[in-house]
Amino acid sequence: MRPKDSGVTDYVGGFITTAGIGAEEVAKAYQDAGDDYNSIMVKALADRLAEACAEWLHQQVRKEYWGYAKDEQLDNEALIKEQYSGIRPAPGYPACPDHTEKSTLFALLDPEASEGRAGRSGVFLTEHFAMFPAAAVSGWYFAHPQAQYFAVGKVDQDQVQSYTERKGQDLAVSERWLAPNLGYDN
Repeated sequence: MRPKDSGVTDYVGGFITTAGIGAEEVAKAYQDAGDDYNSIMVKALADRLAEACAEWLHQQVRKEYWGYAKDEQLDNEALIKEQYSGIRPAPGYPACPDHTEKSTLFALLDPEASEGRAGRSGVFLTEHFAMFPAAAVSGWYFAHPQAQYFAVGKVDQDQVQSYTERKGQDLAVSERWLAPNLGYDN
């Protein structure tokens, strides 16, 4: 984010997309009929459509809604190589390894959603912060032209303690969700 006195507008946002509403039932019907191939294909297609929706929505944000890349003209290869301005990291991935941050995102974007109950997005979080339907994508938008993906490395105990205090949760909870990134034995 840019300093306020820079005079340059900067943006951060969030999104939730799904193409999985009803896909689980269709996949299960195929599986119950002994058709594993089509069951897998339904799930794979729903996953790909959810990802495509997230990609399309990000393009709309860049070109139309926020308009910071109105003249963007990228072919499919450039889109695949993510040669656009801005990023859309997601909780649970290398740049944001804490899956519990999905609850923050959902509270902001779809406050009616709760554990086991979908809100306006049609998506809800399980008690383990998985999204359901499974063919769903969520994350944040960062528009800064120098924003780039990164992986959070190992974090030390003082960093986890500071994070824990800012989140207002028990240290054991933070350590559980950040276990692969801990730079110490807990």
